[in-house]
Amino acid sequence: MVIACLAAAALTGNAFSASADASDPSPGEWPSYGRDYAEQRFSPLKQISTANVSNLGLAWYYDFRVGRGVEGTPLMVNGVLYATSAWSIVYALDAKTGKELWVFDPKADRVQGAKSCCDVVNRGVAYEDGRIFVASIDGRLIGLEAKTGRLLWDTPTVDKSQPYVITSAPRAAKGMVFIGNSGADLGVRGYISAYDARTGKLVWRFYTVPGDPSKGPDGAASDNVMPMAAKTWHGRWWRQGGGGAVWESITYDPELDRIYFGTGNGAPWNRQVRSPGGGDNLFLASIVAVDRATGHYIWHYQCTPGDTWDSDAIESMVLATWKIDGKDRRVLMQAPKNGFFYVIDRDTGKLISAQNIVPMAKAVDTPPGQPIAWAYGVDVKTGRPIENPEARFENGTSAFVHPGNGGIHNWEPMAFNPETRLVYMPIQDAPGGYKSDPDYEPKPFLRASGFAQTSGLLPPPPDTKAGSAPRKGANGSLIAWSPVTQEEVWHVPFDFGGDGGVLTTAGGLVLEATGAPELIAYDALSGKKLWSFDIQAGSQGGPISYEIDGEQYIAIETGNGGTSYILGIPNIPDKPAPEKGRVLVFRLGATAALPELPKSLPAFPTPPSIQASKETVQHGAQIYGGYCLGCHGIGGSNHRVVPDLRRSAAIQNADAFQSIVRKGLLEKNGMPNFGSVISQEEAEAIRAYVASLAAAAYRLQSDK
Repeated sequence: MVIACLAAAALTGNAFSASADASDPSPGEWPSYGRDYAEQRFSPLKQISTANVSNLGLAWYYDFRVGRGVEGTPLMVNGVLYATSAWSIVYALDAKTGKELWVFDPKADRVQGAKSCCDVVNRGVAYEDGRIFVASIDGRLIGLEAKTGRLLWDTPTVDKSQPYVITSAPRAAKGMVFIGNSGADLGVRGYISAYDARTGKLVWRFYTVPGDPSKGPDGAASDNVMPMAAKTWHGRWWRQGGGGAVWESITYDPELDRIYFGTGNGAPWNRQVRSPGGGDNLFLASIVAVDRATGHYIWHYQCTPGDTWDSDAIESMVLATWKIDGKDRRVLMQAPKNGFFYVIDRDTGKLISAQNIVPMAKAVDTPPGQPIAWAYGVDVKTGRPIENPEARFENGTSAFVHPGNGGIHNWEPMAFNPETRLVYMPIQDAPGGYKSDPDYEPKPFLRASGFAQTSGLLPPPPDTKAGSAPRKGANGSLIAWSPVTQEEVWHVPFDFGGDGGVLTTAGGLVLEATGAPELIAYDALSGKKLWSFDIQAGSQGGPISYEIDGEQYIAIETGNGGTSYILGIPNIPDKPAPEKGRVLVFRLGATAALPELPKSLPAFPTPPSIQASKETVQHGAQIYGGYCLGCHGIGGSNHRVVPDLRRSAAIQNADAFQSIVRKGLLEKNGMPNFGSVISQEEAEAIRAYVASLAAAAYRLQSDK
């Protein structure tokens, strides 16, 4: 179903003066994460178009060597496709035939994977001057020879004693490689680093939040601005690092020779715990501009001052040039998790416009029992949100807030088509429940939230029709948005969630994969569905397009994993899926097919009989939510990302379960040793809870 809100031809107001204002690569290649420095994810190729996309077929596919989450965007340079899988493994493939050219396995320390909030994913590589750069999940930045995969250098970028990991794709420009890291969900201090592309040596580092003042300056590029940032914090914020991880978007501006990066949530999430007394807490949930060569601060714009809802601003930052009042204005566009679309002057960092993507009704217009908006709008003069004070859950109170910690638009990349003048982005529209924990204390392996344990994971009410409520039937949507008029042009709602990143082309197309799982092509002007293909697994990173020997191709990485799967996408049943991730490549007239999947999953075995009280099972569920849910998912089944605990032989045997959970029997496979934080009695309570899930699944199976 397509819901059109504004005809594209009716767009008025200020126009774009150019298709891109960053160095444009060869039209047939995709040499960087967003294709060009502007990160527009726009392909100028038009052989595949609205007129013939129905003839698109599978040309070839390639199976990765491992399963688990896949979130990568592949690159295509000089006829070679570079892709990544879980555990940061890099694959070089002939882009025309799919022939494997080389594979590089960084042999990541899989014990470190336990520090990743949202699976051991990798979002891709960077390319420059005959070199490929990849960041490993265990915190290293690695340089490879693009032609052979030969290791050039391998540089540690994080303190392994802290819960840092890296899931993002590096960016490369002018002989330097830029990388951030993840970890604020467990408690770290965020930063971005620049390395010499030839040697892997550190050039500069910029910390995103102030450190422990008793330790003095960091000797970093951020030193001169940290005293200003520190004035916006209170208490002992450094105890869990403060957060602000640069865990996704980094954009290079060749016109101004600047780097823009987005920052994430605080650590802990809850500002009352993190910074008692309030404050904006710079530079959390912000966009920051620094000098490319030195890392020195230029400007910042904070999307969510004093964030307490996990409202990251790490989402895609797209560059363009507009003609405004007769003058060219260089702009940066972002739609972060907080539900607003921002257009910022990238010369000055001043806000040009901001508008809510989904309804953000005032409290007086919100019916009882419905979620309340965290903010009603943005004051363009001050750049600050018009915040709803009721959304701050302080002094042990709770709140049902829109959006929830999943955000309206998360990290999945959006795309901008300079010909339609529209931005296309995946959104999700769900609130979240938050409850402050006045007794919060940091614990190993547990999220640095400052909330009661289930906060942020509460499902929306069964019927949400008005006020700040999510759009009915729009668990996930693809929307076309005019950044000029700040209005929605069309949207396509899905009953399935788990939307992926977006590609748009000069052929008048928008392509996106959904959690259905399905790759779909739409008309970029109307949103009409023109073509689809069953890709058998989810895909979040987004498709790309390239050309070889006069033929245009569409490529996408697939594989279940990542946040959507961990939290359990609504309506996705237990069903067969590929055991490993894949690359799928399409062209006009191709007729290849994927291997058929089994008709059904193996039957659930007879569950173990465990004599446990209702209270013990509930206690086990609570512990599971803190330590196990991040990998094994809601309900013990993470959609084939990791073994289904309900089917595990380990729950049949108490000793085996204890050996895995508390003695590290499977630590080399990425299963943490929880012996220091989970007692024998608690492990048995978890087993009782999982056994209850297994029993429920067995009964349901028998009833059928």
